[in-house]
Amino acid sequence: MRLLSTLFFIVLFSPVSFSQLKAPTWVSKVGAKPFQFQQVVYAVDKYGAVNDGKTLNTKAIQKAIDDCAGKGGGTVSFQPGKYLTGSLFIRKNVNFEIAEGVEILGSEDILDYPEIDTRIAGIEMKWPAALLNILDQEHAAISGAGLVNAQGKVFWDLYWGMRKEYEPKGLRWIVDYDAKRPRTVLIANSKNIILKDIHLQQAGFWTVQVLYSSYVTVDHITISNNIGGHGPSTDGVDIDSSSWILVQNCDVDCNDDNFCLKSGRDWDGLRVNRPTEYVVVRNSIARSGAGMLTLGSETSGGIRHVWASGLKGYGTSNALNIKSATTRGGTVSDIYFTDVVVQGAGNVIQVNPNWNPSYSYSKLPAGYHPDSIPSHWKKLLQRVEPESKGIPRINNIHIYNINATGAKQAINAIGFKGTILERFVFKNVKIKSEKAGTIDFASSWTFENVQIEAADGGRIKLSNSLNVNP
Repeated sequence: MRLLSTLFFIVLFSPVSFSQLKAPTWVSKVGAKPFQFQQVVYAVDKYGAVNDGKTLNTKAIQKAIDDCAGKGGGTVSFQPGKYLTGSLFIRKNVNFEIAEGVEILGSEDILDYPEIDTRIAGIEMKWPAALLNILDQEHAAISGAGLVNAQGKVFWDLYWGMRKEYEPKGLRWIVDYDAKRPRTVLIANSKNIILKDIHLQQAGFWTVQVLYSSYVTVDHITISNNIGGHGPSTDGVDIDSSSWILVQNCDVDCNDDNFCLKSGRDWDGLRVNRPTEYVVVRNSIARSGAGMLTLGSETSGGIRHVWASGLKGYGTSNALNIKSATTRGGTVSDIYFTDVVVQGAGNVIQVNPNWNPSYSYSKLPAGYHPDSIPSHWKKLLQRVEPESKGIPRINNIHIYNINATGAKQAINAIGFKGTILERFVFKNVKIKSEKAGTIDFASSWTFENVQIEAADGGRIKLSNSLNVNP
């Protein structure tokens, strides 16, 4: 491979054309298939639920859900007011309707979230159930214009306290798993599910996780997690080893990845080996957060066939954020990122297959014996063998019709000898940023009608790359 240093693409300038890029045929096939609910309403107040914001209503609301499902389905409804609850489990053929004027309050007691077998942050382990769960079901929905207030700040404080304790001990890599915090919505092992219209705020951990599921629609939801502080790892929507998923018309303000695709971490993710594929994210807004569209860092099962279009970002740290680690493995491929407007990003394009080493790489410090540590510690410490299985691949990334202003950096794409960033296509891209950025260890990148205006007058630094043709 020949070395190219401090080269830059002198690009053609013309206004960015937002002509429609033809979508792959599979794009029209994602999301829940049409289904209907029985026209029967089960009101939770008739089962003893109290809307005073103080009474714990878990048993009463669950009874209404179970009764509805046991009689063939219908809608579970609420009178206006505030309902305090722990984990709820939505059943087949049930529409769990949180109407305008209804507020679901998540319990601040972790004991109100029973532990279940699940996957969290890329590994399978025992973890508290979410506030609202759809597990092993089909033809179910969570809908309505009401509010789900997860009241997650108590769990944020728990995490930061443990982080201060763990980090000096060399345990940064495990604290996220030991600080058990409830997700707000979990859809797992399910099919033909709809999450629509609701407003979710202050998630204790991830807000919406779609796990091991297919034909799911997430439509017109609003996520507001930066209320009462900035909660750690409060991702917006996480699509995790799932397929045929539609996410659209959403507005996400969080403190980590806004729309994120995942497929498992390290040895355990490679063992499961289940991809995330055939995913559409469109016509949505990303506000504060780490990535408008993030692929990874959990890439072990592969992430492929992704269509992201019509997105707008306001103050998001990265617009397109592809990240992995040298123990993850998997391939990120066939990604379309098109018709995107970005204001005030950190990096417009960020690619890092060696991301966040203190978190990504697990090492047991002195003083801990391997036989006396929890099982989830052992999973993260399990070596990937041969090591070559842990090397991620990133290729066939299509970046079209991008208009970005106020960015700190246009492109920060840093591969390494084992992971060459291959076949990126840029077309109709206009970026105004403080710095142009860096491309390292790349191959076969093409640029058509691309303009990068760096305020410092600098150019893209290009190195260790072959056939990166401006």
